[in-house]
Amino acid sequence: MREQFETEMTPELKEKVKKNLVYAALVSISMVFAGLVSAYIVSMGGSFWLKTPFPTPFFISTALIVLSSITFVLSVKAAKANNRRLLSILISVTFMLGIGFVVYQFKGYGELVDRGVYASANKILVNEGRYGDYYTLKYKGKYLVVEGNDYLIEGKKIDEKTKAAIRAIGKQFENADRTKGLEGIKGYGTDFVLLYESEPVAYLNNQLVLPDGAVIGSHDLYRLRTWAEHIRDGRGDFFVKGEFGKDFHVYYKSKELAYKNRTLYLGDQKLSPYLLNKAMDSADTASSYLYVITFLHLLHIVFTLLFMIRTVSFSFLGKYTNGDAIGLRATGIFWHFLGALWIFLLLFLLFIH
Repeated sequence: MREQFETEMTPELKEKVKKNLVYAALVSISMVFAGLVSAYIVSMGGSFWLKTPFPTPFFISTALIVLSSITFVLSVKAAKANNRRLLSILISVTFMLGIGFVVYQFKGYGELVDRGVYASANKILVNEGRYGDYYTLKYKGKYLVVEGNDYLIEGKKIDEKTKAAIRAIGKQFENADRTKGLEGIKGYGTDFVLLYESEPVAYLNNQLVLPDGAVIGSHDLYRLRTWAEHIRDGRGDFFVKGEFGKDFHVYYKSKELAYKNRTLYLGDQKLSPYLLNKAMDSADTASSYLYVITFLHLLHIVFTLLFMIRTVSFSFLGKYTNGDAIGLRATGIFWHFLGALWIFLLLFLLFIH
C-alpha cells in the first residue's frame, strides 16, 4: 500500500512530504539543543565555572563542515544538470569531508584530555590530598613547594628531569597501607624525605613513623595515597593542567577570579571561607556540558554520514536526475542544518565557555 501510494504521488507532493519530515526532525533536534544551551546558562549563573580555550582541531572541523555544505550544494546543481559523473565526485567529497569532521572532533577531545579537561565532572580545585595541607616533600635537601600547577624549588620551576623524579616518588606512596606497610621505598632519607605537617617522617621497618614514634594511621595514609596520586600526575592546586589566567580561567557568577598565594580572590578580596569551601567542592560542570553538547552533535553527524552512504551509492547508480533528486535535496537540508547548528554551538561555547 505504501509503495502504491508513493507511486501515485506527484514528484512535487513527494518532495513536500519528505521535506516536512525533515523539518519536523530539525525542530525536535533544535529543541534538544536549546534545552542544553539553556541549562548551560542557568548552571553557570550561580556556580564556580572553569573556562578553557577551544581546541584547535575543533576549528579545523568547522572549516571541513563548511566546505562539505558547499560541495553538497554543488552536487545538487550537478544532479539538476544531469551530470552524473560530477554529482558522484561532489557527493563523495562531501562524505569524506564529513568523515574529516568526525576525525578532527575526536582529535579535539584528545587535546582536551591532554589538558586535564575530562567529560566526567572532576573538581575544579584539588581538595583532598592537596599538596601542603598535610604532606610535603624535601627533595635533595631542598623544600618542594606548589604554586598553582607549578612545582618549585627555591622559587624556581623544576625542570623535566626533576619532574620525572618527583612523579616517581609519588608513585611509591600510592599503595600506602597500615597493615601491609610500604615496601621498597627507594631513596628515602637520601634523595627525599616526606614531611607531615612540616615534621619529617621516618621510614622504619616498611612503616612511616611520626616524630612522636606513632605509625601514621589509616586516615592519614588515605590522605597520603590521594596526595601521591596528585604528585604522580603532576597536579598542583587545579585538576586542569596549565597556568591559571593563561591556559584556563575560573569565574564566579560570571566574574573572573584571581589566584595568588594558593587561594582565590574576587577583585582584591580573598574569597570568604564559605565561598572558598564552595569552590573546593565545586565540580567542573562547564567541561561536562562542553562534552555533552559537542558529542551529541557529533552523534547526529555520524548517523547522517551512515545514511549518506546510501546517497553516495545512489549517485553512482544514476538514481538522481533533474526530475528525481528529492532524496538528495532532503539529505542536503539536514546536512546544512547540522553544519549551521555546529557553527552556532561553536560560537556559543567559544564566547561563553
